[in-house]
Amino acid sequence: MDNKNESVITEFILQGFTGNPRMQFLLFTIFLFVYAISVLGNVGMILLISTNTQLHKPMYYFLGNLSFVDLCCSSAISPKMLIDLLVEGKRISFGACATQLFLIGIFGDTGCILLAMMAYDRYVAICHPLLYPAIMSKKVCQQMIAVAYCIGLMDTTIYTSSIFRLIFCQSNVINHFFCDIPPLLMISCSDTYISEIVIIVVTIFVEVSSIAMILVSYAYILSTVLRMRSVEGKHKAFSTCGSHLTAVGIYHGTILFMYFRPSSSYSMDQDKWASLFYTVVVSMFNPLIYSLRNKEVKDAATKSMGNIRIFKGNNPRYI
Repeated sequence: MDNKNESVITEFILQGFTGNPRMQFLLFTIFLFVYAISVLGNVGMILLISTNTQLHKPMYYFLGNLSFVDLCCSSAISPKMLIDLLVEGKRISFGACATQLFLIGIFGDTGCILLAMMAYDRYVAICHPLLYPAIMSKKVCQQMIAVAYCIGLMDTTIYTSSIFRLIFCQSNVINHFFCDIPPLLMISCSDTYISEIVIIVVTIFVEVSSIAMILVSYAYILSTVLRMRSVEGKHKAFSTCGSHLTAVGIYHGTILFMYFRPSSSYSMDQDKWASLFYTVVVSMFNPLIYSLRNKEVKDAATKSMGNIRIFKGNNPRYI
């Protein structure tokens, strides 16, 4: 047995973004701000939806779960990333690396499916408004959410196990800021062909099925809206879909750029920034998009702020 087969890697070293201390501190400041906004925005959205009865609707039930998975996905990466920007030894154990990839995968895939389910919800609301309460009942919404998490769990279990069954015995340096699929495959000394096929099949299944549901839903929505005679009705229909379409465009656009671009144009540096965008930055954008573009969310937030007690002396009053 040669030496490379005798030495099995038990930990990895994350290369991160840069080795320049000044640049690392600058990135730490920026990423800390982004993560703080992401946490405040998503936690705030969850609390707003859960405490305001006017938002106890299927659309916002899905949005609350989307905020939860965004928060979890960002939290699986950001704390470790921020620590690594302040320390020299950017080490992560084999088990922690597998756990990180698993968490990112399950919450990322679940978020992808939730966006598709939100498109279906808009289709039912606009195309079949009279049947909407029956079709999108509380029980149905709960079942749809359960399906989203189950698919995310199943897909992630398949490709995580296919990656970590590989042997890592030469380099343990991951050219990334977290344990992602491409850099892990690059440093494996096993034959990665089967793992790559499994990952491609699983990724295509989730991405294509989600995009297909979104496209079909919005094709029916567009057809219905164009047949509306009321300009106000058209405006209301488009306004309820605007936030969702913006979120879909940002999220899926980044994923398609990462995983479906020609191999000749592949760059690990580009991959790092694209990964940062769809795992951390998008998690910050979603609550901002829905709070700024959605009238019901803005009204609920205004109402909640108006119910905050202001204490003056011993006499509390409300705004």
